[in-house]
Amino acid sequence: MQKNDMVTVTIEDIGTDGEGIGKVDGYTLFIKDAVIGDVAEVKIMKTKKNYGYARLMKIVKPSEYRVESPVCRLARRCGGCQIQEMEYARQLRFKEEKVRGNLMRIGGIREELLDKVMEPIIGMEHPFAYRNKAQFPFGTDKNGQPVTGFYAGRTHDIIANTDCALGVPVNKEILEIMLGFMKDYGIRSYDETSGEGFIRHVLIRYGFTTKEIMVCIVINGRQIPHGDVLVQRLIGLEGMTSITISPNTRRTNVIMGDRYEVLWGKAFITDYIGEVKYQISPLSFYQVNPVQTEKLYELALEYADLKGEETVWDLYCGIGTISLFLAKRAKQVYGVEIVPQAVIDARNNARINGIDNAEFFGGKAEEVLPEYYERYAGEHGGQKAYADVVVVDPPRKGCDETLLRTIVRMRPDRVVYVSCDSATLARDVKYLRGDGYEVERVRAVDQFPHTVHVETVCLLSKKAQ
Repeated sequence: MQKNDMVTVTIEDIGTDGEGIGKVDGYTLFIKDAVIGDVAEVKIMKTKKNYGYARLMKIVKPSEYRVESPVCRLARRCGGCQIQEMEYARQLRFKEEKVRGNLMRIGGIREELLDKVMEPIIGMEHPFAYRNKAQFPFGTDKNGQPVTGFYAGRTHDIIANTDCALGVPVNKEILEIMLGFMKDYGIRSYDETSGEGFIRHVLIRYGFTTKEIMVCIVINGRQIPHGDVLVQRLIGLEGMTSITISPNTRRTNVIMGDRYEVLWGKAFITDYIGEVKYQISPLSFYQVNPVQTEKLYELALEYADLKGEETVWDLYCGIGTISLFLAKRAKQVYGVEIVPQAVIDARNNARINGIDNAEFFGGKAEEVLPEYYERYAGEHGGQKAYADVVVVDPPRKGCDETLLRTIVRMRPDRVVYVSCDSATLARDVKYLRGDGYEVERVRAVDQFPHTVHVETVCLLSKKAQ
């Protein structure tokens, strides 16, 4: 297979970045914009020993799963929706197969066991307009006018669009107010290359239950010129609750600055997941799909099987979202989170919900839990170092082995693992299965329709001695 060769290929799978995967004479090709089932004519762009990358030139025969008219006309160019052109039912099947495949291949779980323990994926009834948070970069078009939208895949080229199909409708109104204000007062977008310009990003959060709106403007400076005018335009929108700025003058790809200042209203908005109330600041981590988050947390709670007398550790707890769900059913919950602001938010969220059986520790889970265990393992028969249930919700890299080792030493009856990457989930499950635990239930939850990402909840129970 040589560069610039033209070949015809049938797409059999989807890769980690949403690219179609097909084989020609045993040679694997990755093709952006191709859907499972497509027969496509492609041009080889780059070759490696065992695989290569190709450009989709023509669809010879469209897949039965290909959507003829995607909801978003920019779906193919934008980097946000990698698989919107594949019908939703097939997306769900792909994600379920992805989780299952990783658990078998990486986790070493036999197919017969997975057939017993794996439950059907939880999808969305209406898989659009589901995001309660969006961060929009600002740039400049070829005519020198400010634009905003999302980056094209694997680039920092902005695809101009104020009406993302995954976001809430009010985003469009806010972005058009921002663009109009910038044009009226000659305020330039930030330029990553030169480090000049002013408006870098706009963060928008929306409370699905409360209908409260937050706008946080990330600026390359200290204050917004004519900021009072911008505030007056934004507060005309129903539900506007918080308008803030976050100064970020660093030459970096990090979006937010280290702090924020209130221009108008409150420093936070409020929303609910189930009956639990949360205050969400510009720097808070909060799940972006509230409809599916409630299903995800209810599933984690179901797997935890709490009766009211349990001690629970919730690791990587963020602002206490899962912790407070658990606390309503447990005797005591301990949460651990590395981000200082999130720990403050978690404690405050416990307070505003009247929950007094949740305690939060700041620091790395792989340091806090082992230190706590070593301190109390020898006291009072080790009771303070014991856990009935451990819940983990780590970042994509999964759990550190030091942490997994400590969890095993604590001997919880159940480990509930909430994962945003089924590959690292499978790796960690393999460790726990090799040290006294077995998978009892697994279920995927589609938190991010039209993308390749999927959440998974896995229950591991302690084997009988």
